[in-house]
Amino acid sequence: MTLLGVHLTLMIGPGPVAVPVPPSLAQSIDEVKVTHTDEGRSGFEITFTTGRSGPLDVIDYPLLTIPLLEVFNRVIVLVTFGVLPQVLMDGVIIHRELQPGEHPGQARVTIKGEDVSVMMDREERSAQYPAQDETVIANQLILRYAQYGLIPEVIPPVTLDPPLPIERTPVQQGTDLDYLEQMARRYGYVFYVVPGPAPFTNTAYWGPRKQFDVPQSAITVNMGSETNATIGAFHSNGLGPTTVTGSIQDRQTGQTVPVQTFAPLRVPLSTQPVFASSNTRVTQFRDAGVSIMEAFGRAQGTTEAAGDAVSVEGQLDASVYGNALAARGFVGVRGAGYAHDGLWYVKKVSHDIRPGSYKQAFTLTRDGVGSTVPAVIP
Repeated sequence: MTLLGVHLTLMIGPGPVAVPVPPSLAQSIDEVKVTHTDEGRSGFEITFTTGRSGPLDVIDYPLLTIPLLEVFNRVIVLVTFGVLPQVLMDGVIIHRELQPGEHPGQARVTIKGEDVSVMMDREERSAQYPAQDETVIANQLILRYAQYGLIPEVIPPVTLDPPLPIERTPVQQGTDLDYLEQMARRYGYVFYVVPGPAPFTNTAYWGPRKQFDVPQSAITVNMGSETNATIGAFHSNGLGPTTVTGSIQDRQTGQTVPVQTFAPLRVPLSTQPVFASSNTRVTQFRDAGVSIMEAFGRAQGTTEAAGDAVSVEGQLDASVYGNALAARGFVGVRGAGYAHDGLWYVKKVSHDIRPGSYKQAFTLTRDGVGSTVPAVIP
């Protein structure tokens, strides 16, 4: 499908295989929705139009007889701006539905699915990992799904607590995805899968929330012909920022050690972060049976997750913006005034592609107001 200078490519196939869909199926695409968020799995929804007009369609709708649309088939969505394709989604169909139309040719077949990490959540295991720390286990679990092109990006914590066999043995009780997320929470880390950078590959990230990265092209508002987006109201949440206080008993020495956080450790995106005020919410650390390093990791993770005190939602016209905005990254905003211009974290992006239209709804967050940079990348 080609629209407004943007080319959409859809690939579907059984298992880990995917091939370009035939022209007849591509021409029946009515809408493609893809949602990326920094919490949980990313998802997609693709709607096709269909009808029953010929003698061969007496038995059933033709799209329902196509094996490409079966559940657990792999789906890859590519968008091309210019000459370089970008992987918008690499996922698996987990649901299919039919909506019969009231008139001929108005039926809809919709396939829905999630990114390939859904395949890591299908089988519960009971496994032991003697003398293996979390980074070793994370790499091992990710590589089990190499057939889906998963490339591990595992960032070791600043301080690890290697398990000595005479003291403890890490035990998995649940799916691989559950265990990866459980291990990540011990250090205030996150785990997610990002499609790309090339088709048939995915980056499986296990580590701290990204501190900073090269900002994407700016979201521009109220600047005449330069405008490429519309935005809603900027919201400041004074009850969001949270610090943690408490104590933990060291399981080796038996001594009680205080646990305290003060502010997020990420690079500040504003000159006036809400954390700088004296009205920060304080919660008690009550976890037991964890190591000192795990205690500090969990406490800091709580503070990091609550660090985004200011947010805004808006919508981009992709044909004007000229790119696919990526979640879990950073982007510049200009035209909104000093208090809200500057760099922002992209928390969520929803892509809505229809014939002749490509819109991207987004949610941006940061720690306060006031730009930390004199200008952003246009």
